[in-house]
Amino acid sequence: MGAITLRAPAKINLTLDILGKRPDGYHDMRMVMQAVSLGDTVTVSEAGEGFSLSAEGIDLPAGKVTLEQQAAEAFFRALNRPMPGLRVLLEKRVPAYAGLGGGSADAAAVLRCLRRLYAPELPREALEEIGLSVGSDVPFCVRGGTCLAEGRGEILTDLPPLPDCAIILCKPNFGLPTPELFRRVDGADLGTRPDPAAMGAALERGELSSAAACLGNVFERVLTEQEGAEIRSIKDLLLRGGALGAAMSGSGPTVYGLFDHPDRAAQALELLKGRYRETYLAHPVKKFSQAE
Repeated sequence: MGAITLRAPAKINLTLDILGKRPDGYHDMRMVMQAVSLGDTVTVSEAGEGFSLSAEGIDLPAGKVTLEQQAAEAFFRALNRPMPGLRVLLEKRVPAYAGLGGGSADAAAVLRCLRRLYAPELPREALEEIGLSVGSDVPFCVRGGTCLAEGRGEILTDLPPLPDCAIILCKPNFGLPTPELFRRVDGADLGTRPDPAAMGAALERGELSSAAACLGNVFERVLTEQEGAEIRSIKDLLLRGGALGAAMSGSGPTVYGLFDHPDRAAQALELLKGRYRETYLAHPVKKFSQAE
């Protein structure tokens, strides 16, 4: 059995709204999600026995079952067959705890590799369902492209692709713990919500400027004064640098801006890199084919 190597694109949230807490403890979400070219590379190969994970670019937590192992175990559980020995190699480029879904993207890439190796006839929808048992963002990361994501994030509706553009991603030097942000959201007045229908209509028309005008993330409404000031400062730098729109992705703290002019994007990249080490240039990525 050979090795399979696949890319694992990060995601950004073009819109993110939280509709309320569910009886199961999760939150109902309504988001427009977009895969981007900043991504990790995942290689899966059969090994002697057990599961091993090695990574270039990060230190792995000791004594913890990783998302990649959870994905592999869920895959073979769904196939009702024992898991063979597996070796997974990650080449990390996506910053961790950044609101970019790097861990979910890696788990999704493991699932996609395993399907190629062991069950090519398995429908992508079944792979997305397996992914949900690993994490709420994994189903989208299995599919890629541009989607409206509802429920926990597993109810996916394909949308027209985001027009080609330059995307600058900037992660400030602090973290935002996701569970804490969800706690802040519960009972908070979130004000005017993002409009995914308007975003979908802009995408349907292929109008990048209209799509950029629809960007929004309700997590930005519950940041502390200090957190919010830093996020607003990065957004302001992006907008003054020529971005058509800017927003925080996921539960943050990464902020991104959409540019229709590559020279302006390059200048903004250099400006922000001088202040924030984890600053990247990316582009939209289209949906994976059924076979990927």
